[in-house]
Amino acid sequence: MPSFWEKISVDGQEMDVYTSAPSGSGPFPAVIVSQHGGGVDKFIQTICDRFAEAGFAGVAPDLFHRITEEQLQSSGLTRRELLSDPQTIADINATVDWLQNHPAIDGQRIGITGFCMGGREAWLGAATNSNIKAAVPYYGGNIQAPWGDTTQTPYDLASGIKCPVLFHFGEVDTNPSQDDMRKYDTELTRLGISHQFYTYPGANHAFMDFTTDRYQKEAADASWPRTLEFFSQHLKG
Repeated sequence: MPSFWEKISVDGQEMDVYTSAPSGSGPFPAVIVSQHGGGVDKFIQTICDRFAEAGFAGVAPDLFHRITEEQLQSSGLTRRELLSDPQTIADINATVDWLQNHPAIDGQRIGITGFCMGGREAWLGAATNSNIKAAVPYYGGNIQAPWGDTTQTPYDLASGIKCPVLFHFGEVDTNPSQDDMRKYDTELTRLGISHQFYTYPGANHAFMDFTTDRYQKEAADASWPRTLEFFSQHLKG
């Protein structure tokens, strides 16, 4: 199972992308793995590797690539707080373009998932790129908040989603909360967007992240097969 880092161009800058691919020559379906606040770290890389084991190319772009140490020190903000939605959309679009032009990838079978802020970006990517054929946000918070140089939230852009959605929620999570889940369900239903929502009893935010004490094995073990089945149905079927 080969894994490697690649550099791709976005708005004249280089962005690192971690890629884990199945054995063989392909072409393979691909899943973009949108990072959490820790960046493209051990957890995100492991998720990419798990996708590769299941027959997908797992691809994680570094959404923090524009942010410098000088910006962090002068602003007093975190990397997540310095993100801007228009730039994130550009990063996701560039990743999709790179995948569609890669000889080992089936460019018509690209999905997206993400965790925490990455769940939000998975929704955002699906809402702004019609080449994405399936989306699986994990406990995506702040979907109703604009980030950076925009007034539109990912929720405002929901009508742009042209693919089925599977969304995983923790029962005791407050962002997204169960009220948020009901609101998203109502909106996606109104828009006629196929979706499945799962809530995991007793689970809080970040229940998938085995590198932290927030990990909840029962919820993680239940959600992952559902994710693989969903992507298999929509990207392999």
